[in-house]
Amino acid sequence: MTPHKTEGVIDLAPYPRPEPLDEAGVREATDTLLKWLLRERGLIAAFSASVEKKRALMRGYMNERPAHPVPADMLAVQDRLFWTESLERGIVQTDEIPERDGVSLWQGDIRRLAADGIVNAANKGLLGCFLPNHNCIDNVIHSAAGMQLRDDCAKLIAAQGHEEECGDCKVTRAYNLPAKYVLHTVGPMVRREVTEEDRALLRSCYTSCLEAAEELCMKSVAFCCISTGVFSFPQAEAAEIAAGAVMRWKMRHPESRLRVIFNTFLDSDTAIYRNILKHL
Repeated sequence: MTPHKTEGVIDLAPYPRPEPLDEAGVREATDTLLKWLLRERGLIAAFSASVEKKRALMRGYMNERPAHPVPADMLAVQDRLFWTESLERGIVQTDEIPERDGVSLWQGDIRRLAADGIVNAANKGLLGCFLPNHNCIDNVIHSAAGMQLRDDCAKLIAAQGHEEECGDCKVTRAYNLPAKYVLHTVGPMVRREVTEEDRALLRSCYTSCLEAAEELCMKSVAFCCISTGVFSFPQAEAAEIAAGAVMRWKMRHPESRLRVIFNTFLDSDTAIYRNILKHL
């Protein structure tokens, strides 16, 4: 199976948007999902807590939940709740972001972007982060998209027959996020110092995602800062490799109209990218 191929393994058709919930509906949906998750664990409990605390518990249980199908009625409840939360976070359209020669820089929560594709810095298991309420991007994206995302990733790994290779790309639907797709890629983890292999693998992450986005006729793709943070790739060098890989790909594909958005969260990353992009 080619790194980003998903034909016949998972569905990539547009995911329908449910009706959002009102405040009472949010409370009811949170209670319903939390009770179901507890029953699934063989537990029964009554909570007298805020919606925010219940929602945090629910996210933690979802993070720990193995990949297997969710009953349709629970998915319907989850989807309405999660889509309501996407709307509450505020959706950012790509045409609201300034661009130059098909490249943009945007600082903010990647869950808000209505790009065709957003890139997730995954791990080799490809199943998302199992640490309850962890704030890595892998956990954040899975927690907002819905439980279907882990199930899709599990199907891709099962079809492939081994863990995800560093530098490759797999594509799933984004479910309850404003984006259409999530592009999952595993970046290199730096041990002591950056090696040439690390650089080549990081470059491959960007190239593989761009190839997958182009093949699926995406008009825009937003990259997070792959391999920085817990994977320990130095921010400045990672940004230079990212920008270089994107510009080289664009030069090799002059016919492409794919728009690339470098999505940063930290002020330090934003400053680094701003400095690099002004010289391109």
